[in-house]
Amino acid sequence: MSVPDYMQCAEDHQTLLVVVQPIGIVPEESFFRIYKRISAVSQVNVRDSQRVLYIRYRHHYPPENNEWGDFQTHRKVVGLITITDCSSAKDWPQTFEKFHLQKEMYGSTLYDSRLFVFGLQGEIAEQPRTDVAFYPSYDECETVEKRIEDFIESLFIVLESKRLDRATDKSGDKIPLLCVPFEKKDFVGLDTDSRHYKKRCQGRMRKHVGDLCLQAGMLQDSLVHYHMAVELLRSVNDFLWLGAALEGLCSASVIYHYPGGTGGKAGTRRAQGGSLSAEAGNRHRPGAQEVLIDPGALTSNGINADTSAEIGRAKNCLSPEDIIDKYKEAISYYSKYKNAGVIELEACVKAVRVLAIQKRSMEASDFLQNAVYINLRQLSEEEKIQRYSILSELYERIGFHRKSAFFKRVAAMQCVAPSIPEPGWRACYKLLLETLPGYSLSLDPKDFSKGTHRGWAAVQMRLLHELVYASRRMGNPALSVRHLSFLLQTMLDFLSDQEKKDVTQSLESYTAKCPGTMEFITLPDGLKLPPVPFTKLPIVRSVKLLNLPTSLRPHKMKSLLGQNMSTKSPFIYSPIIAHSRGEERNKKIDFQWVQGDVCEVQLMVYNPMPFELRVENMGLLTAGVEFESLPAALSLPAESGLYPVTLVGVPQTTGQITINGYHTSVFGVFSDCLLDNLPGVKTNGCTVEVIPALPRLQISTSLPRSAHTLQPSSGDEISTNVSVQLYNGETQQLIIKLENIGAEPLEKLEVTAKTVNTKEKLYGDFLSWNLEDTLSQFPLKPGKIATFTVNIKLKLDFSCQENLLQDLNDDGISVSGLPLSSPFRQVVKPRVETKPMNPPEGSKAGDFSHVKTLEAILNFKYSGGPGHVEGYYRNLSLGLHVEVEPSVFFTRVSTLPATSTRQCHLLLDVFNSTEHELTISAKNNEDLILHAGECQRMAIQVDKFNFESFPESPADGTQFANAKQLEEERQQAKALAASSHPPEEAR
Repeated sequence: MSVPDYMQCAEDHQTLLVVVQPIGIVPEESFFRIYKRISAVSQVNVRDSQRVLYIRYRHHYPPENNEWGDFQTHRKVVGLITITDCSSAKDWPQTFEKFHLQKEMYGSTLYDSRLFVFGLQGEIAEQPRTDVAFYPSYDECETVEKRIEDFIESLFIVLESKRLDRATDKSGDKIPLLCVPFEKKDFVGLDTDSRHYKKRCQGRMRKHVGDLCLQAGMLQDSLVHYHMAVELLRSVNDFLWLGAALEGLCSASVIYHYPGGTGGKAGTRRAQGGSLSAEAGNRHRPGAQEVLIDPGALTSNGINADTSAEIGRAKNCLSPEDIIDKYKEAISYYSKYKNAGVIELEACVKAVRVLAIQKRSMEASDFLQNAVYINLRQLSEEEKIQRYSILSELYERIGFHRKSAFFKRVAAMQCVAPSIPEPGWRACYKLLLETLPGYSLSLDPKDFSKGTHRGWAAVQMRLLHELVYASRRMGNPALSVRHLSFLLQTMLDFLSDQEKKDVTQSLESYTAKCPGTMEFITLPDGLKLPPVPFTKLPIVRSVKLLNLPTSLRPHKMKSLLGQNMSTKSPFIYSPIIAHSRGEERNKKIDFQWVQGDVCEVQLMVYNPMPFELRVENMGLLTAGVEFESLPAALSLPAESGLYPVTLVGVPQTTGQITINGYHTSVFGVFSDCLLDNLPGVKTNGCTVEVIPALPRLQISTSLPRSAHTLQPSSGDEISTNVSVQLYNGETQQLIIKLENIGAEPLEKLEVTAKTVNTKEKLYGDFLSWNLEDTLSQFPLKPGKIATFTVNIKLKLDFSCQENLLQDLNDDGISVSGLPLSSPFRQVVKPRVETKPMNPPEGSKAGDFSHVKTLEAILNFKYSGGPGHVEGYYRNLSLGLHVEVEPSVFFTRVSTLPATSTRQCHLLLDVFNSTEHELTISAKNNEDLILHAGECQRMAIQVDKFNFESFPESPADGTQFANAKQLEEERQQAKALAASSHPPEEAR
């Protein structure tokens, strides 16, 4: 016996073997359709009996295995069913002749046979025959199952007659010696009359009867016969048949203890006539009584048909533990015979299946290890593949997943052995896929993104390389790219620098012919390979959504109804609401993007590769809003640190937009990397609101840009800074061009100004404008320009000292001829006393070159388009930096009486601090020309105050009124100074 049946299990010992084969040319699909229907009739209740017959069907069976039918009767072909196509009556004789030739192949062991003829109609088909069934076609054969049942009953009749014939043999001492094929030559010339020989014949026949009883559904009887056979064969050291008797005993006990079967197909077997539980062994079973055996209670010929009369010392059914012990003993006997290698191997497989049910994995592995080292004849490549596959399956059943994967991989490599003329790369690939779970591998990259790495990385990489090679040899480059991408993504941390270079070079050569995609790849067996995004090339550590530039940020117009309220809850505070809002804040951002404007997301990435990494077509993946991503390309240096990358895009519609991730193209593989699948990525939120489109305003001026950047206290940024240099008292126009560079019309414009960062006191309006001329050009269409004029007027203090009017009190001249105790002096004198002793350096007399600085911000608040309808606007700020150079100073002020008693002369010392010639004009006075650095005194005739016109009042009230008059006089003096002309150059 040379061909092992790796699918054998213990319960196969109770089956009858029936071979189903085609004759002539029969379509394979049609044959297996009929074969499937025939093999469905696998167990039949015997008529007028409670026994059940089990049938094992095979469509191929080696004739040499049939020669071992006496050793174990379940190996004997007892039934033959042939299927043939016969369309005409003239082909019938030849077809029937082939049927007889087929029977002769198994003729010595056949109990009965049948021929199913399809396609033949007419006189021949109408003749009643027991061994031939005619059917018009493969679709019109309703009675096939009934014919098979009748056929099995005929097999049972023959089986039962043989069992009774062997069990009641009364031919004296002449019991035939049953032999296996290789024993026949060893028994030539033996003394057939010796007691040893007779015991051997009795033991073998007793074992043979036990086989027949087991097949006939008489389980208890078979146990009795097996026990007797064991005692007889042990006494004569007939080890091969002793092993067979022990194995028969094990099989009968397994059938009793495990009626569901050990072959892995639960529910395929029914208990034979009795209860399914193991305790049922103590109850009566149909067809036999519970008995104890006694080897001494034998008839003269060693065969006693009445087993119920035998009473002995040992119980007939083995316990689950004893079953394994007897299996070990039987296998040890088989191992003594080189020609019984197949029997030994199959016994190991049967024992492993039993141990798998008993969950005794370590003992099962010992049996399997023994099976691995059993030497058979030179096996064909196909037989080797089958052997390794079954070993893998058995290791899987006992929970040895890695050992199972090892043998499965050996079977895969055997499919493409060099000795095979046409290597089976598809079969190799399929078997390699089945090894993945054993090596803690899956084809889903998500399984490798969480927690620590499972399994041996070196073995996993070897297996993935083999998958890549097998898929390439299959002619499926897309599959090669997918597996190589998976290797690079999941095993990156375990690859050496050289391996990283080799893998990426291979990947680039593959993707040059077939780029990697994000599509699922469906294999012929239905398995789907998920896409492999390169989330590690580059590695992303943080994702931050950026706000728009300050000048483009939208602002919501405040409403009296309180639109900025964060919740509509009627309660002032609720911890539940606050908590839920806090979670939402982690994902949603407090600024807005604008439809049609470029928006930015900043990623912090680094390159883990030992060489420069080129990333192409890198862009954003979004949801919720139609978004135009503007892809970028970048090149990261080898093993770079964190590197900022800004991805941009333009939202085309409004609503809530969510940044789900980014897409890249690396080494020819397109990847969609989702943030949910990136471990350890920091983000400030992924969802932002996109508001309707707003216009974009760009301003340009007639002034040069300023090197000074204004820093307003509010923190707002200034988009443009301009500077101008003017003399104190000078006026200049600032022309501002307003250009709409957006896609929406500019409909609304508001302009405000504020002075910042200055301690100087301004007199009059520093900045003034007329907005009506500009608004007349609105709405401003995209691309159009409007002009806006701002008048800059500088009026600072022209005095060179802080308290210029103190000179009126110190020159000893009476202002208006009043006594020293006049109310006027009472007002001025306290100011003199409270004058600071050390005035600041900038206010000391003689410091005429000090340049003062003024800074102001012009704020343009504008809106238009759909955003204006929704109540949004934008702010644009223009920073104005003015350097004020001094022009003239009034260094001293005094008074002289005039010719009229109602007037006086105001004497002013005027100093020209510029490098230019100045002309100073005053009302009703001649112009005064001052050269650079020149100081002259000028007199201005002014009216005196008429104090007599003031009503009498308390001292406090008089003091207040005179203080008011003093301030008016001071202002008048400064107004005279302000009316002086600018330098000649300024004109």
